[in-house]
Amino acid sequence: MLVQPREAGYMSHAPAKLNLFLEVCERRDDGFHEIETLMIPVSLWDTLVLRSAPADASAGSTSPPIGFTLRSQASWSAGAGRPQREVPGDATNLVVRAVELLRERAGIAEGAEITLVKRIPAAAGLGGGSSDAAAALLAANAAWRLNWSPAQLAPLAAELGSDVPFFLYRSAAICRGRGELVEPCHDLGDWHAVIVVPPVGLATADVYHRVVVSQSPRRVGEFVQQCRRGSRPAPYNALESPARELTPWIDRVRGELARTGCRRYAMSGSGSSYFGLFLQARRARRAATQLRARDVGEVFVVRCAA
Repeated sequence: MLVQPREAGYMSHAPAKLNLFLEVCERRDDGFHEIETLMIPVSLWDTLVLRSAPADASAGSTSPPIGFTLRSQASWSAGAGRPQREVPGDATNLVVRAVELLRERAGIAEGAEITLVKRIPAAAGLGGGSSDAAAALLAANAAWRLNWSPAQLAPLAAELGSDVPFFLYRSAAICRGRGELVEPCHDLGDWHAVIVVPPVGLATADVYHRVVVSQSPRRVGEFVQQCRRGSRPAPYNALESPARELTPWIDRVRGELARTGCRRYAMSGSGSSYFGLFLQARRARRAATQLRARDVGEVFVVRCAA
């Protein structure tokens, strides 16, 4: 993820992600699950701008506040008779927590003013909140001139969420553990995707609570090798079956994608978003037009940044 200097501070485009492969390997004693997943950033993003707020000498040992402004440019945030997907606009937002955590661990007294423009739907398995948190870590790192590497930021990112470390990097990656062990991955080929976000979101904990761990889990390495050989394998997500138990929208969107002629499709993360992969952008745009006419939710056409 790039952080760029601007007059107003440091700006970062925080991308959404898709899980091209996700297997649940075992249940851990700490309540999490061991997974293997191949995640890829896509061209749907939130925008974060952060500027440093110098410490006030007259305030003594009191640290300056972390100011936070949330703006939504997403049609899912209100209206259309659909339930709002809430994104906290206060200090409980993961962005604020990320900046406060970095300030504490770095031992600095500066504050920050943050503006976040939301476009990525929440509770959809697209990693928007995690991506925003990673963008906040990178922007604060730049604004406060800490010069920490992604490897140094990764432990903080893992404290904030399992997907956050992935977004510190700029490529697809194989992620293991609970998702926090990141191995950047290249040469997967070009993909275009249509993402459908139905009007009902899913909670990650609810989906994982229903997952049945396979006795013979699939491994991500073979999927990656097929991509590199150009064979374009169908995506796979072990969380799709439990998600289907929670909402009929998974089956409905899957069926509608199949009707467009798409042959490679799967759920992303713990849902509820569903995506189809296409070799050509024009075919993706054509499928998106058909899906928008069928009232299945929000529809995005994106490029996968392999």
